[in-house]
Amino acid sequence: MYSASRLSQKLHIEGEKTLAFFRALQPEDWQRCIYSDGADWTVRDILAHITAAENSIRRLIRALLEEGRQLPEDFDLDAYNQRKVEQMAAVSPQELLARFAGQRARTVRLAAGLSAEDLLRTGRHPFLGEARVADMLKLMYRHVQIHQRDIRRALT
Repeated sequence: MYSASRLSQKLHIEGEKTLAFFRALQPEDWQRCIYSDGADWTVRDILAHITAAENSIRRLIRALLEEGRQLPEDFDLDAYNQRKVEQMAAVSPQELLARFAGQRARTVRLAAGLSAEDLLRTGRHPFLGEARVADMLKLMYRHVQIHQRDIRRALT
């Protein structure tokens, strides 16, 4: 089991790696289609997605810990993700990077302030289902790693 200190450190380190990864892309890479199963997502769309997810999952964790609120059982993750990406369609990659950096910094602060009891608290996660807060936080950086791997594969 990860401690709050270890999780916040890992989130910080992985966030820095993510920013470096996206900053190193060439201008033409941003419009490259990476996913075409349903909605066609470009590299820019994926950055919009992970930026939105960073904010949404952190808010979900806060609501669970502070108010005991849960995600509705009928939550449609695919529709939510698509809606969030569409809402950020006009946001430039540079602005998305700045937003991601801010969102990740807030996530790192949240994680650093959690108790061992908080990390063990369970709630409904849109992808994991019933999960501990520690696992939700771990997925926040693993989720980004998966998308970065897919981008790397498509660009090589």
